[in-house]
Amino acid sequence: MSIRSIVLIIILFSTSILSAQKNNIGPKKGKVYFSPLPIVGANPSYGIIYGIAASTSMFMGDPINTRMSTSLGSITYSSKNQLMSSFKSNIYSSNDNWIFLGDWRYFDTSQPTYGLGTGPQSVKLAGHGYEYKDGMFSKPIDDSQLMEFKYIRFYETVFKTIKTNFYAGVGYHLDINYSIKDNLLNLDTVDGKQPTITSHYLYSKENNFNPEEYTLSGVSINVLYDSRDNAATPYKGRYTLIAYRYNPTFLGSSQSSSNLWLEYREYLSLSKKKQPSHLLAIWVYGNFQTSGHLPYLNLPALGWDQFGRSGRAYTQGRFRGENLVYSELEYRAHILGIKQNPDFMGAVAFVNATTASNHDADINLFQYLNFGYGVGLRFMMNKTSRTNITIDYAWGAYGAHGLFLNVNETF
Repeated sequence: MSIRSIVLIIILFSTSILSAQKNNIGPKKGKVYFSPLPIVGANPSYGIIYGIAASTSMFMGDPINTRMSTSLGSITYSSKNQLMSSFKSNIYSSNDNWIFLGDWRYFDTSQPTYGLGTGPQSVKLAGHGYEYKDGMFSKPIDDSQLMEFKYIRFYETVFKTIKTNFYAGVGYHLDINYSIKDNLLNLDTVDGKQPTITSHYLYSKENNFNPEEYTLSGVSINVLYDSRDNAATPYKGRYTLIAYRYNPTFLGSSQSSSNLWLEYREYLSLSKKKQPSHLLAIWVYGNFQTSGHLPYLNLPALGWDQFGRSGRAYTQGRFRGENLVYSELEYRAHILGIKQNPDFMGAVAFVNATTASNHDADINLFQYLNFGYGVGLRFMMNKTSRTNITIDYAWGAYGAHGLFLNVNETF
């Protein structure tokens, strides 16, 4: 990223933050807290990114017994001609009787894939080629495999309170990948040429998926425990989610399958001076294919959680497999307070780890771990809604690194 881009980011962020401080008033039922954020950034997946994001928060009931509802919308365009829009929401009804979780996305994008599994590229099938006839192998692919595709996601889950902090619910989930173009794929064998067979194409053909488009449509059963004091920027509490999703063909899925999502978050105070923003945050999740076969681009993959925050240091989808487990530890510290906002500025340091399986290459979960680490700054735009602007820089394996800009905490 150029010096000019960095200066522009600082100016835009400073303007947003200073403007937002005027709206820092006490919590009130029905009042909408709106925080816009211009986006200018860069990372290996998208190049230079331009766009706008907006965080909206509101108490649907009395703030004494109702959590703050939050939503985050964004639309961006990149120097690699990628158009991405998303809307994500956590809505709490009065007295937290109901919770509505939403995740809507439309991407017209491109993204590299690296085959399945974590670990050195040499242990993956594409690294030494596929046997496509007796004793004949495709060309090895030692680097990324660029794909272009369009993607629609529509997820909505409804939870009902069972007892304090415990919820159970059902959801509907739709993923459509279409206009898929596998840029490295070359099946030409004329004059004895070796074909180039990509991970996506081979997986799709072996599991009877159309490599140009596929759909995953299913319902889920969910159990949730949530004692966090704030969904956008928690200072304390715990979050646990168990979600089992069934994707039958009669709902439109290309093939029947199922998968299991397990997630845990914990926020541990480190303050002896009643500084709530000084804490240790823990995040672990696992995504497991439990029956059938998921389409390649819908397999468990890094960075495809609800808010797309996992795996700082890496491109979205950098690690993918039939099963994936992710963990992150983040230290959050207070730096500076101002009269209007005691938690105006903070800093973080974090480390994460990812492991993914690849049955065909005999790569099991936890056989290989790939790590990322980094540091960042936090600027609180609104102390009532705890809306943060986050600026992080992270490094990882295989030369991965990048600048990550977001609204609200990573988790």
